[in-house]
Amino acid sequence: MGRFHRHEDGTVHQHHPADAAHHQHEAGDHSGYGTGAERVQVLEAIFSENDRHAAANRDEFDAAGVRVVNLMSSPGAGKTLLLRETLRQLSGGLRIGVLEGDIETSLDADRLEGFGAAVALVNTGQGFGGECHLDAPMVRSALSRLPLAELDLLLVENVGNLVCPAEFTVGEHARAMVYAITEGEEKPLKYPVMFRSVDIVLINKIDLLPHLDFDLDQFRRNLAAVNPGVTTVELSARTGSGVRHWCDWLTATAATATTATAPSGAGPATDTRR
Repeated sequence: MGRFHRHEDGTVHQHHPADAAHHQHEAGDHSGYGTGAERVQVLEAIFSENDRHAAANRDEFDAAGVRVVNLMSSPGAGKTLLLRETLRQLSGGLRIGVLEGDIETSLDADRLEGFGAAVALVNTGQGFGGECHLDAPMVRSALSRLPLAELDLLLVENVGNLVCPAEFTVGEHARAMVYAITEGEEKPLKYPVMFRSVDIVLINKIDLLPHLDFDLDQFRRNLAAVNPGVTTVELSARTGSGVRHWCDWLTATAATATTATAPSGAGPATDTRR
């Protein structure tokens, strides 16, 4: 959304060069960003429509007794590999569904086959240039292809992007972010809206730490500057190290459902992708 973002009250805010004090680390030349009130009006209308669908999604999730986690990251951070390991470790426990978002192809959805999860695919490529995020209407379009009443947990794998997914709620109960240490320590400062919007940051590819010029302590300081006290887990989706702590967080999240889920012993999950 460029130099615009939403506050918690739903209003859209445009940053100007004089707003540097708004964020502790804001710097740079933003004078070339010349849009104004008209764009704010358009964005408010877009967000309002999205929020209406998100509320309907949330009502449907709550009625089914399923908890929903929106999983976000940059491209290549390791979301899909982490999901594979998550499904493997939680096999026989939670009944899990995955809503897979990608601009094109079913490659990531295909990688989740055989792990016992119900999978629905949403390709965003028909949008203008290929939408760089999932929004609430897109998620809503896939709900009929998921057995919500037979699930304890639905994981939404958002499109890989560190900007737009943070701006659009889809009706989720919690937000998680996969961050790879190969991305550099500065990312929380460069993409504060994303890092500020999540409940947990999964620090992935930690097995590569001995081989990288990466300052983990500096990353944690940068993260604390934009999201103080956020839960973090160090893990490696490739080796499985640390993934159990993430799975424990998911299990605790699923346990907070306030309505009864479908009886255990439901039939096997099916692949419902299109």
